[in-house]
Amino acid sequence: MDRRQQYREQTRQEAKRIALEQLAEHGTAGISVNAIGKRMGVTGPALYRYFANRDALLTELIADGYHDLADTIEAAIATTRTGRLRAAATAMRDWATAAPHRYLLLFGTPVPGYEAPAHTLDAARRSMAALLSAAGPDTGKPRRSTLHRQLAAWGERTDLGDLTPRQLHWGMTVWTRLHGVISLEVAGQLTLSGIDPELLLRAEVDQLAAWWTPDS
Repeated sequence: MDRRQQYREQTRQEAKRIALEQLAEHGTAGISVNAIGKRMGVTGPALYRYFANRDALLTELIADGYHDLADTIEAAIATTRTGRLRAAATAMRDWATAAPHRYLLLFGTPVPGYEAPAHTLDAARRSMAALLSAAGPDTGKPRRSTLHRQLAAWGERTDLGDLTPRQLHWGMTVWTRLHGVISLEVAGQLTLSGIDPELLLRAEVDQLAAWWTPDS
């Protein structure tokens, strides 16, 4: 990059860093382009040369979050040949608890009036695909239930059509159960229960690993 491009990228990264600080302190409602500009010593309108509007900035934070989560899961899986699901689950939990505000931006309450562009959905699929890579080969009998037809259609829409509906069912179940535990922990809902979230997640992983037997 030339000097102008470097300055532009540095400005964008600084603005996103401050936006994440606002997110951590006040949630999505606290993200303000004008306040970011003030912190950076420029006017709010000047930042519109880098982000078309607040939603464009929010979109970049979301896409960055999904890609960062996917990178984290993929790296964890790449380090082991066995226990890939446990490695992925641990990586997800560590990522979420290290930055709850980023996790909730992706998986918490939808931002009112905001509609995510298609490329953020592509970023979201990366972490799902990483989890699905932990599924073994499927040698079981095909199932033709309504759910499995819906799963097959979802696989086609998301470029996961090379996986069987049973593999997709397993992956979706992994996704929902892991996020169930992690979301409750991040939201503080497990605090009063006296239950260790790490142990709970480990038990879920054990059950999910045992469930995936191709002939079942």
